Amino acid sequence: MIFENKIWVGKSGTENILLYPSMANRHGLIAGATGTGKTITLKVMAESFSNIGIPVFISDIKGDVAGMAIPGVDSESMQKRIKNFELNDFSYEKSPVCFWDIYGKLGLPVRTTISEMGPTLLSRILGLNETQEGILYIVFRIADDNGWLLLDIKDLRSMLQYITDNSSKYTIKYGNIGKQSVGAISKALLTLEDSGGNLFFGETSLDINDWITTDSDGKGIVNILDATKLVNNPRLYSTFLLWMLTDLYERLPEVGDMKKPKIVFFFDEAHLLFKGISSSLLEKVELVVKLIRSKGVGVFFITQNPADIPDSVLAQLGNKVQHALRAYTPSEMKAVKVAANSFRPNPEFSTEKIISEMGIGEALVSFLDEKGRPAIVKRTSIFPPQCNMGILDDYERREIIFKNPLGSKYIETIDRESAYEILTKQYEDERVQKEAEKEKKEMEKAEKEAEKERLASEKLAEKARKDQEKEAAKIAKEKAKNKSPFEKMASSAAKTATNTITRTIANKVSRGLLDMLLGGKK
Repeated sequence: MIFENKIWVGKSGTENILLYPSMANRHGLIAGATGTGKTITLKVMAESFSNIGIPVFISDIKGDVAGMAIPGVDSESMQKRIKNFELNDFSYEKSPVCFWDIYGKLGLPVRTTISEMGPTLLSRILGLNETQEGILYIVFRIADDNGWLLLDIKDLRSMLQYITDNSSKYTIKYGNIGKQSVGAISKALLTLEDSGGNLFFGETSLDINDWITTDSDGKGIVNILDATKLVNNPRLYSTFLLWMLTDLYERLPEVGDMKKPKIVFFFDEAHLLFKGISSSLLEKVELVVKLIRSKGVGVFFITQNPADIPDSVLAQLGNKVQHALRAYTPSEMKAVKVAANSFRPNPEFSTEKIISEMGIGEALVSFLDEKGRPAIVKRTSIFPPQCNMGILDDYERREIIFKNPLGSKYIETIDRESAYEILTKQYEDERVQKEAEKEKKEMEKAEKEAEKERLASEKLAEKARKDQEKEAAKIAKEKAKNKSPFEKMASSAAKTATNTITRTIANKVSRGLLDMLLGGKK
């Protein structure tokens, strides 16, 4: 509801409880036990921000926030509440809604790249220890130095394989790269993939500016992230929300104080953001929450107990709505006392006592006034929302998603060249080169073997020839040795005749040459 351009959330007796839009970027808290009316308060505030042109982001844990997409339904109990609040001009209205879903089933896909997430938040998703986180920093640094994009999980896995294969090359420059730590990261990536986390990393990555929009009537778009499945992976859910805050902080320009914020975020189950958070990451979150208000962003944390929020963050939440808390144990009683002490006291009642007595739809409320001062806490009856208080059926949801003009931008995935493709090609080139070198060596070896066989064959042939000659000589010798007397006489006569003929010819030749010489002298 809107009253005099302010967010009108309820009444304390006859007094209107109002939130100044200019104070919404001082952040806030909606707390209370399960079933006390936190979601109703959330819807009332969100639709009111939307009505004055402020876009909203809401993480929908139970699926009931989606009902903001359709008008509320009249009933006897609603008419009674409207009459009690004297809301004469109350009407049932829907809000302009855009559905989002990391898994891409109940809304437009929400993606970011590995590089955009960064090693710190990625380490938190994967549950890495300090040593493993250090390895992840090395991976990012090597990828940056080589100009290799890290877009999705297969890029990161390729980089892990690459630095393992080339650890000796990078150890001196970047530090020790332990195979055991790399193996632990790879195992964590596998677990993340099995839980659907691989759908979150890739392109087209989310442009936060697409959330800071209004419809044709000037109403702020209510961006609803379906987290009914996502919340089952608390690390991914909480890190996604932290990433959004840091991404907004880094992208948006400084604007100082504004009449109304650019966008307001409502983070349900806020305790998950801080569960198991490292001190260094907590310091970063504290800084972002503190400074993001100067970027025109308001953040409201929704949780059961204010004690779920670190004191350093809780101190920066100026607007508080505290629904009932049940105190049956000493620790719960202590939590009630902590919640009570966070308010500016009201002399008319005991805040600590009232917290345990309130019914459904009641809350202790303290908003900042126009000068930024916390108002005295008031016991407040929260208005009913104008939108539907129930859930949205699948058909209506699909119709809204189908008509969303952003669908053409985000539904299709893009897989451009990145570390995976570059390293795959590099490994393939190395494989082809190794095979060529192997083939060349095998050919050289075959040629050497062939030459060796040729030489061996020649050697054998030569040996066979010599052996044959020796055998022939041996046979001839044996034949000569075994000749008859007649054969020996004939052989000797033939030999003598041959010698005689040879000498006769030689003598005739000699005389002929002498006669020629003497005749020449005459």
